[in-house]
Amino acid sequence: MRVAIITESFLPHMNGVTGSVLQVAHHLRRTGHEVLVVAPRSPGEAVDVSGIEVPEATYLTSLPLPSYPEVRVAVATVGRLRRILRGFEPDVVHLASPAILGWQGLLAADGIGVPTVAVYQTDVISYAQRYGVPGAMPLAQSHIARLHRRATLTLAPSSHAERQLAGLGVDRISRWGRGVDAARFSPARRSARWRAQVAAGVVPDGRELPVAAGLVAPAPAEQAEPRVIGYVGRLAPEKQVADLRVLSDIPNTRLVIVGDGPERARLQRELPGAVFTGFLGGDALAEAVASFDVFVHPGESETFCQTVQEALASGVPVVATGRGGPVDLVRSSVDGWLYRPGDLDDLRARVVDLVGDDAKRSSFALAARDSVRSRTWASLTAQLLEHYRRATFAPAHA
Repeated sequence: MRVAIITESFLPHMNGVTGSVLQVAHHLRRTGHEVLVVAPRSPGEAVDVSGIEVPEATYLTSLPLPSYPEVRVAVATVGRLRRILRGFEPDVVHLASPAILGWQGLLAADGIGVPTVAVYQTDVISYAQRYGVPGAMPLAQSHIARLHRRATLTLAPSSHAERQLAGLGVDRISRWGRGVDAARFSPARRSARWRAQVAAGVVPDGRELPVAAGLVAPAPAEQAEPRVIGYVGRLAPEKQVADLRVLSDIPNTRLVIVGDGPERARLQRELPGAVFTGFLGGDALAEAVASFDVFVHPGESETFCQTVQEALASGVPVVATGRGGPVDLVRSSVDGWLYRPGDLDDLRARVVDLVGDDAKRSSFALAARDSVRSRTWASLTAQLLEHYRRATFAPAHA
C-alpha cells in the first residue's frame, strides 16, 4: 500500500505522537509499503529515536504554540496538502492525532477521493479544559466531533477514548492500541550504578545536584538503598505531576522525574526532594525506567499512556489513576494498582504498599513483563494495515 501520514507533531519534539509515527513508518517500510510523512518543520537537530530510522518527510512551515513553544503548529492550506497528496498518490491517508493540520489534511484527502484513517491520540478536549482558555472546551468538542465524524475510520487506543468519541456522536470507531519495544524496555536494563547515583542526589549523566541548596536531600548513610519511585512524561499541567508531592516524604524512597516541559521550574520548587533528569531517550530512558521500583502516573487525560506500557515491559509495577488509558493497561492487584481519580491519599497508600513489600513487588514485576509480550510494534502495524484495508473498501459518506 501507499500510505501518507499527516502528523501534528514530529521531530525534534519527541512525544507519543512522534514516536508512534516513527514506529509505524519503520514497520510499514520493512514490510514493503510506501510511506510519505507530512509534518510541521521544527528548528534544531533530531533527537535520539532509539535506533529507528527517521523517514523522509515533506515539511511544512510551522509556528510555535505561545504557551508551549516546543510544540509547533503547521501552517498549510488545503490546496498545498492536496498537491502533496496528488504527487504521492496514496491509497489511504493516516491522520496522526489530527487537530489543525489533520483537519486540513482530511479536507485535502476528501477532495481527491482518498479514504482517511484518523488516529485519536491526544485528548484535546481535556487539554482545553485544563489550560483554562475561556470557551475553548466546547469549541474543541465541536471540532473533534466534526473531524472524526468525517473521517472514513477512527482508531481509538482505549475503552475510555471509545466512550469519549461515541459520546460526541462519532461512529465508525475501531480499537487500535500502541506497540512497545520489549527488547529495549526490559528488566535487563536495571542498573545498580544508576540507582546509587540517584540515591546520592546525582543526575545519572554525572552532574551533581545542589544538595546543599536544598534541591535534593541525600539518602541517610545508615539506611538501606532507597526504593526508587519514578515518573516519565511531559512536565505540563495536564499530566498532574504536582500530585506526586504526596509521595515526597515516604521514608527511604527517592522520587525521580524524567522529562521536561513548561512546568519543570515550578515542579522543582514544589518537589524539592526529587531528582529531575530532564528529557531522556533511547537506552538512557530504558535504563532509567528499568531502574525504578515503582512507576507512577497521575494524569487523568491520557487516551492510552505509552510510558505505562514501557514500565510494564521493564518489569516495573505501575500505580496510575483509574481513569483514561491506564485502565486498559494496568491490571489492579496483578501488575500494579489503579487508584481512585483525584484521591491522593489512595495514590500514596498504593505506592507505600508496593515499596514496603518486596515479595508483592517482585510478583507484580513478573506479571507486568508478561502482560506486554504480544504487544510488539510489528503486530500492531499488521493490525493497522487491516484497518487501512477496511477504510479503502468503506463506502463514501457525507
